[in-house]
Amino acid sequence: MTLSVSPRLATFPFPFRADSYRYSTNVEPARVPVETEAGSWGAGILHLDDDYAAELAERRRILAADPSRLQVLPHMRPAAWDALLTVLRELHAQHPGSMSLEQDGPTFVWRNSLLGVEQRFTEGADDSLPGGPLGFLGSQIQDDVVLLDQREGSLWADAGVVTFAADWSLGFDVGMRFLEVHGPVPRIHEEGIISRAERFLMRLQPGEECRRTNWSMSVDRRLDQSTEVYPEWGPDRRAIVDAGPAELARRLHLRVEVQHLIRLGASGAIMFLIRTYLVALDELASVPAWRERLGRVLAELPEDMADYKGLVRYRDAAAHWLLDT
Repeated sequence: MTLSVSPRLATFPFPFRADSYRYSTNVEPARVPVETEAGSWGAGILHLDDDYAAELAERRRILAADPSRLQVLPHMRPAAWDALLTVLRELHAQHPGSMSLEQDGPTFVWRNSLLGVEQRFTEGADDSLPGGPLGFLGSQIQDDVVLLDQREGSLWADAGVVTFAADWSLGFDVGMRFLEVHGPVPRIHEEGIISRAERFLMRLQPGEECRRTNWSMSVDRRLDQSTEVYPEWGPDRRAIVDAGPAELARRLHLRVEVQHLIRLGASGAIMFLIRTYLVALDELASVPAWRERLGRVLAELPEDMADYKGLVRYRDAAAHWLLDT
């Protein structure tokens, strides 16, 4: 029997391949489709879905209210231009019917009929684009973007446009070493996971691409869970515990990030694309295999990992709903 699912579930990157979860590098080649019980995901680097226009409108709103979500240290300007042109070319290749990039010397014309955009710009001239190269890039894709510089034997988070962070802050992290950015995550330092990941990334060759997934949970369909706005979403983690089973299943979401890591050819920087997907438990439960697996993962998750992910207060209630109702 064929499972009938929503378009959101058909392309949802369900992240669990076992009934338990531990931190790992879990890096794999990009552009390899992953078949799931509901459909598939991962055939391309960039995924535009039915929420494309709405999520970009939300990014515009956030940046207008808090410009610090866009950060480019001066030495990262060439990398920002490299990232922009790399992504626009990729969009053109994936969506030739609705997007195009034409070049005449240093001048480019970008057209995106999905957004009604036609923009002429000159490579290297930041003022030829609204928001500069990284700001304009963020206006064309749903992914957050972080650019990593490589120097002194380390990676450094030195630029980005991040409006949909999961309990972290680009404004705080910019200029930090890769290892420092991941400092608060439990277990990964003792087990050497982050140092191995950094060494792997530093060996990436120009044009080489890989991906990984990460996950957490959130109350309501809220993309912006940056630390800057914690007072707006943090209290819901406590309040949801008192919700009835139906409200909990409707409001509690599995939040999955598909993270692509690409060594840029011209600048040598590493582009870190973070695409966030959200699905409510009551919708996810329409795929029986996902319902059971997520319930078992939550029930088995060690306390320190559940605490770091902000799940401690409600994970037992969520696991009970998934497994026993």
